[in-house]
Amino acid sequence: MPPTQTARQVRRATRADIDALLALEHATFDSDRISRAQWRHYIGSASTAVFVNGTPKRADAAAVVFYRRNAQAARLYSLAVGGHARGGGLGSALLAAAEADARARGCTSMRLEVRADNPSAIALYERRGYTRIAHLPAFYEDRTDGWRYMKRLTAVTP
Repeated sequence: MPPTQTARQVRRATRADIDALLALEHATFDSDRISRAQWRHYIGSASTAVFVNGTPKRADAAAVVFYRRNAQAARLYSLAVGGHARGGGLGSALLAAAEADARARGCTSMRLEVRADNPSAIALYERRGYTRIAHLPAFYEDRTDGWRYMKRLTAVTP
């Protein structure tokens, strides 16, 4: 069942969300999973933004964005939407939050990698204006190919 409009609220993750983020990660991905220690590090890092939708007991969706000092490109490292929450716009809402955060940090582009066998994620990124820029043979832990995408982030005018 798709989430309601109020369920689409995206917020910064806290350490109280770690168990729910782990459960979402295990329910969503078969490999290349983020560990408990990584979640703890990412949530506490100034060079990482972790966004979540849901509660500390149940994360419906989450996104992780990496930033490098003096770099103008942000990297969307992970975007996960639980099977129970797909089709309600959470992927798009998380992507919008990630892009807004990147713009606020002065980034002019966002990059990401996506599994070549994930047509729903590819469709989301292409709908949101991302362009395929590279093929990544055997990129993932299970040797699945990936695609690299990029989007120029336009400045938001007041």
